[in-house]
Amino acid sequence: MLVNREEYQTIWLQEEGRVQVIDQRRLPFEFVIQDLHSMEDAYHAIRDMVVRGAPLIGVTASYGIYLALVREQKEEGWHERLKASAEKLKEARPTAVNLMYAVDRQMEQLTGDGSLYQARELARKNADELKEQETENCRLIGEQGAPLIEQLAEDKRGEPVNILTHCNAGWLATINYGTATAPIYHAHEQGIPLHVWVDETRPRNQGARLTAWELEQQGIPCTVIADNTGGLLMQKGMVDMVIVGSDRTTIKGDVANKIGTYLKALAARDNNVPFYVALTLSTIDRSISDGIRDIPIEQRKGEEVKYIEGYAENGLRKVLLTPQNSRVANYGFDVTPAAYVTSLITEKGICKPNQKAIEKLFKS
Repeated sequence: MLVNREEYQTIWLQEEGRVQVIDQRRLPFEFVIQDLHSMEDAYHAIRDMVVRGAPLIGVTASYGIYLALVREQKEEGWHERLKASAEKLKEARPTAVNLMYAVDRQMEQLTGDGSLYQARELARKNADELKEQETENCRLIGEQGAPLIEQLAEDKRGEPVNILTHCNAGWLATINYGTATAPIYHAHEQGIPLHVWVDETRPRNQGARLTAWELEQQGIPCTVIADNTGGLLMQKGMVDMVIVGSDRTTIKGDVANKIGTYLKALAARDNNVPFYVALTLSTIDRSISDGIRDIPIEQRKGEEVKYIEGYAENGLRKVLLTPQNSRVANYGFDVTPAAYVTSLITEKGICKPNQKAIEKLFKS
């Protein structure tokens, strides 16, 4: 995707033992590339949200396993030490299932039977393949979802299709294209007129800071709105569809996504606005069926709610919003029951959010 008219992805292997990522904490004010040299670097990049978004977290963790092997010096006992590194990586962000998927995918193949050098080469190959797989999956999500936008454009006789999205499920959250934004980018490339309402997405403002930035870089019309504006826009007939991403979706179609997604789904249901979830199949957790009961909800530091970060003359600054001693609850995600989801848009096709339909996609 484009950054100041140059093409970038969110993560890449620069050279042996050095992975580079875009530091998303600095956007949109500064474009900074950060080096990862070790598993600990990958762990902190995920935990501290240098990188974020389910697919990107997974790929970063996969490279984290590779970097752990690059730093390993002793042939004896390396596999046991790698297991400890793998468990630590899994603890970085508990809600995103792609993290567990990516680490387990690596560990299943790194059996300890070969040499340290062979394991290192295999881990790098695995990470590269996962990166390419996730990139292609997002491209296919765009192909699958764009006809939904095209049909609305036809119904509106060429008037722009108004799409509301929440948080950032764009290319910054994946490797390229994004999940929720992939159909938008694909439709835009086809010349379909559209406009995106961008939720600011408190408390970290990934919509205002990231989604708006990347849409503007691609030349797509968008408008940033306060989180609680979406319901009003739907009541006024100013939203034609909602597309969001997912950090974990159950086999029965319950969707865990950034906090506030559930409220958008309720408003969409009340106003007969289609509510789509775009995701790769790797984000579906087939081991659980009840999202509200079984999906762990990450609770983050209260400082994210008490303070807001913005740009001033001297660079990035944090400003206190609440009374100094206020108690704060900072839940990172909520769960939208399958009943409020119109359809899932995946790389394998569009399906209803139920176990039979989802299983059919996996079999395909």
